[in-house]
Amino acid sequence: MMSKLQELIDTLCPDGVEYKRLGEFATVIRGSGLQKNDFTENGVGCIHYGQIYTYYGAFTYETKSFVSPALAEKLKKVSKGDLVVAVTSENVEDVCKCVAWLGDDEIVTGGHSAIIKHNQNPKYLSYYFQSEMFFKQKRKVAKGTKVIEVAPKKLEEITIPVPPLEVQSEIVRILDNFTELTAELTAELTARKKQYEYYRDELLKPKNNIPMVTLKEIATDIYRGSGIKRDEVTEEGIPCVRYGEIYTTYNTWFDKCVSHTQLDYVSNPKCFENGDILFAITGESVEDIAKSVAYVGHEKCLAGGDIVVLKHNQNPRYLAHVLATQSAREQKSKGKVKSKVVHSNVPSIEQITIPLPSFEIQERYAEVLDNFEQLCNDLNTGLPAEIEARQKQYEYYRDKLLTFKEI
Repeated sequence: MMSKLQELIDTLCPDGVEYKRLGEFATVIRGSGLQKNDFTENGVGCIHYGQIYTYYGAFTYETKSFVSPALAEKLKKVSKGDLVVAVTSENVEDVCKCVAWLGDDEIVTGGHSAIIKHNQNPKYLSYYFQSEMFFKQKRKVAKGTKVIEVAPKKLEEITIPVPPLEVQSEIVRILDNFTELTAELTAELTARKKQYEYYRDELLKPKNNIPMVTLKEIATDIYRGSGIKRDEVTEEGIPCVRYGEIYTTYNTWFDKCVSHTQLDYVSNPKCFENGDILFAITGESVEDIAKSVAYVGHEKCLAGGDIVVLKHNQNPRYLAHVLATQSAREQKSKGKVKSKVVHSNVPSIEQITIPLPSFEIQERYAEVLDNFEQLCNDLNTGLPAEIEARQKQYEYYRDKLLTFKEI
């Protein structure tokens, strides 16, 4: 696989590769403007910085979103081959994730993004931005605590190995093969998840012989959590959940918290216990707002701010599954948009209506759906484990291929 690459290196750069500051061969331009509510059905393609984290891989030929031609005139332009970099993030691990624009048409981007215009292979640079070597450098220039940012001028100071373009192209070819294999597995997993979601929604859809109830009717108590700041999360202490973790860390149900805090940090502690349902009532999109998860562990834990805790006497795993159905998500999506953020609240959650069969049938549904979901999500078996193994293999070879003897 790498014999051709070695031949190219031996021929074109036998004494090593020059490492250059990004600013020596590229221009970094900061974007401005562009909110999610600026998106239109069609028009000029655009990349919003948040989509770089959630939607795009190392490169793309198409945009997920569009803006009007009038707005596009006011925004920074992205040409074929340019890199779009997200220079703001909530954590240093993700900041400066980038996507290479390979489409033929000129597109635009906005604030919290930077455009890199250069004369190298765009995929090569984008792959390098994923590497461990780049990660070590960006840590040194990243600033902030709650919000991490890398200034475009600081980005220009980062050094990158710049081998001949023929060598870059061969490295890209090898890494493309790795990413293609992973993409095929991911597509299969996505199809399996859609199959699970269809089966779940069919199984849990309203039926004439099953009563419909509101969450208010089955709640024994419902209340908001109390704020736990990012810098108040500790290695040890009381288990806790912050609202963002409901979106990023937990699936349908969980039995252990990934975070802890100290009781002294929380002025008005709000606890949750075995069987409780947690709702995230702040989010970035109407589609995801009020995502919920069941806690089935046995420790008493703290609920962070922007979480609603629902106590009840039903099967928690059944509730977790039924609250993830399309019907429940449509009811949750009636959240209110304020500025860039979507909010829900206790009264809105109380009005969500679900089918409620007998406790025995709830348990049977939960067992069936747990088994089906495990096939999709268990990291120790099946496709997810294979995808994880391929990803680790890719990361190993990527970092190896992008490390050169320096002239």
